[in-house]
Amino acid sequence: MFSPRTPRSNLSGRYNRGVERHSYRGEDDARDPIFRSDLEERHEPPRYEPLRPEGGLWSVVKRLLAPLVAVGLLLVKFKWILLALLKVKFIGTALTMLLSVGAYALLFPVWFAVGFIVLIWIHEMGHVLQLKREGIKASAPMFIPFLGAFVAMREMPKNALVEARVGLAGPVLGTLGALGALGIHAFTGNPLFLGLAYVGFLINLFNLAPMLPLDGGRAVGAMSPVFWLLGLALTVALFFVMPNFIVLLIGVLGGAELWRRWKMRNTPEGQAYNKIELRHRIMVGLVYLGLIAVLALLMATTFVPDPAGQPVVA
Repeated sequence: MFSPRTPRSNLSGRYNRGVERHSYRGEDDARDPIFRSDLEERHEPPRYEPLRPEGGLWSVVKRLLAPLVAVGLLLVKFKWILLALLKVKFIGTALTMLLSVGAYALLFPVWFAVGFIVLIWIHEMGHVLQLKREGIKASAPMFIPFLGAFVAMREMPKNALVEARVGLAGPVLGTLGALGALGIHAFTGNPLFLGLAYVGFLINLFNLAPMLPLDGGRAVGAMSPVFWLLGLALTVALFFVMPNFIVLLIGVLGGAELWRRWKMRNTPEGQAYNKIELRHRIMVGLVYLGLIAVLALLMATTFVPDPAGQPVVA
């Protein structure tokens, strides 16, 4: 026979051992896993790695630059091909335009980069057409990535009035090009062309700053050389407010050109170059100030504020 106290003691012992075993299990869960049994018995939540896009900015840059680097290496190896191509005006312009599109596509959408380069080309063609009208030999437009484009005159204009007409022809035609982008936006509703129109008005207005070698500096020279001092002061102030390489380059090139013209102001050549009738000075001033007013108004019209409160270009 079993004693009536035996089951009670057995149950008590089993209960105590179960409590002890449970407390040991809590201690086992708290410590780091050492044995395989620990890993099997513990149920940890799965760990998820954050999703990351494949590649990254550097891989995108490499994909965009790889064709340009390959073409560059070929042209370096066969330099005579590059020199022959650059002598052909259309091909030289097309190559530098393509290079600039690739450079701007690193920062902006591809079609925006294409439209931006086309607007610059229209601006430069204004200079080319006026140079032909004035009988001045010049190069075709050449593009420099992140700096814009230029047309090299192979001879100086005969006076400051001719130089002013050549300088103003770029912003005039460039403004018409930006208006064309605005017209396309009106018909299609595509915000890409609204952004291109705004940027087109902006770059033409910037070029009217009264500082050589910008178009505005060439225009105000026919009005009065005193405006060059204003342009120099504005360039220095702009560099301190918004320092960047382009403003610095304009200040250096413009300062050197102003110094050269200042030294020649009293020479017979300098006096003949700046001899302009008053009515011509007034006409240049009206066109110059009128362009500034129109471009400022068009920029205000095409400006689209960000709903979050930050101004952006559509």
